[in-house]
Amino acid sequence: MDAPFDFDATVVGAGAVGLACGRALAKRGLTVLVLEKEPHIGQGVSSRNSEVIHGGLYYPTGSLKAKFCVEGRRALYDFLTSHKIDHWKCGKLVVATEEAEVERIEAIFQQAVINGVEGLEHLTGPQARALEPELKAHAAILSPESGVFASHDYMLALQGEIEDAGGSVVVSTPFERAEPLSGGGFRITAGGEGGAVLTSRLLVTAPGLSAQSVAGAIDGYPAADIPARHLGKGIYFRLTGPAPFNRLIYPPPIAGALGTHYRKDLGGQGVFGPDLAYVETEDYSVDPAKAQEFAHYIRRFWPGVTVERLTPDYAGIRPKLHGPGEPQPDFQLHGREHHGVDGLMALFGIESPGLTSSLAIGEAVATAITRA
Repeated sequence: MDAPFDFDATVVGAGAVGLACGRALAKRGLTVLVLEKEPHIGQGVSSRNSEVIHGGLYYPTGSLKAKFCVEGRRALYDFLTSHKIDHWKCGKLVVATEEAEVERIEAIFQQAVINGVEGLEHLTGPQARALEPELKAHAAILSPESGVFASHDYMLALQGEIEDAGGSVVVSTPFERAEPLSGGGFRITAGGEGGAVLTSRLLVTAPGLSAQSVAGAIDGYPAADIPARHLGKGIYFRLTGPAPFNRLIYPPPIAGALGTHYRKDLGGQGVFGPDLAYVETEDYSVDPAKAQEFAHYIRRFWPGVTVERLTPDYAGIRPKLHGPGEPQPDFQLHGREHHGVDGLMALFGIESPGLTSSLAIGEAVATAITRA
């Protein structure tokens, strides 16, 4: 090391991906600091999602999403089992509710095979209903590797591994700016209750919705390398009474997202969502009037739903890199070859399947930034 740094590596953002990056760096023997602006870890994108473990079905051949989702899912199940974190490999049905949708789910099946997803099965409508009797299905794909898990317990375990390795996760401490030093490394200014100026040899930014503003606060970061930010809001409704299905139920994807789906959570309740609406501000309200729209959509695969059983639950906002009608881009991991700054990795657009992919993203970031 050319200069005495306070930390070998600093990570901005203590959501699932930031913590996974911190863990991967700490596993390599580096001293790690994770900065989080909120009072607790995992309070942003990571706290407002479906807690689904994705199999890796949908993503284009050769994309980071395809690679990291499959690798991350396999690693995640091992991590959850070894740390005794509550999870359930319940499986997923991707459902064609009519003949016109069969071609679409067949394309998903073929993509999933290319992506290396294990155990996939074609099901006829009667076979799907044999598994889930209340389901309306003309045909379906069964993905047995999909599941649900306790995502906050997972993030607490990641934090524990960072701290066990001698690292620190500091909350209520927003990143303010970073200045590359002439001999390498960064001078970082952090604010809030734990405000300080510190030095770090490496810097990883994984702050979810704040990715663009954080990159813009790094001296010398080229504005042309910061992708446009779009906010994709999705709301959820919880079902009162008995849950109709054990498996995840997904209709064919909508433009820009996987669409409103069903899951039975670890507490045994049915949850539907998210939908997708582009918004300008971080608004987490849920309009109860949307229940009618949700019920209309859900009846495609569950005719038994009634509006009265749908209760407004919560909303999440995804850090999208595309606007309405634009093609959905891949995860963006920007190293020196993008922005020209040594020792920096900036992450953009880490939305679904980012939670499932988090361990694989962390390993990829740690490998790239320590090798550079």
